[in-house]
Amino acid sequence: IMVMGIGLAFLLASVGAYFTFGHVQARVDRFFDPSAGEGYQVMRSLDAFHNGGLTGRGPGEGRVKEVLPDAHTDFIFAVAGEEFGMLVCVAIVGLFAFVVIRGLSRAYKDDNLFVLLASAGLLVQFAVQAMINLASTLHLIPPKGMTLPFVSYGGSSTVAIALGFGMMLALTRLRPGEGGVR
Repeated sequence: IMVMGIGLAFLLASVGAYFTFGHVQARVDRFFDPSAGEGYQVMRSLDAFHNGGLTGRGPGEGRVKEVLPDAHTDFIFAVAGEEFGMLVCVAIVGLFAFVVIRGLSRAYKDDNLFVLLASAGLLVQFAVQAMINLASTLHLIPPKGMTLPFVSYGGSSTVAIALGFGMMLALTRLRPGEGGVR
């Protein structure tokens, strides 16, 4: 009952924000009908996936990167979808899932609660950033401007993710004298 109450409060707050703030209303309207407003990037992204089909047009043959602003950062997944097809996109998603699941399995094998929580937090941050980018590229959520970890051109974002993975590897490494295999 408490969860339903919180959900109802969130729903009422969202409806109130929609009718109270013009920028919220405009953003929600653009999300539900991108062709009616400034949904150019999302529409081009979806066109790229449609044009790529199952196997893609081939490396360098995609056209979305020529017409889509920020194609090398926020919408790199759309470029991959057009040039390499859905099979490669599924492989990219599978690779992200493998990295997260493998990292979590290494973290769960440690008896130290700090190592477990720190590693899980770093991996969840990586997974959420990837999911937000993939979902916004596929028009499941509004675009947020997040890079796709280790794939998008993203300077400081790439450095931050690399540092996070370095910390996660340091936390889960096998230390001398511990024995066993992780």
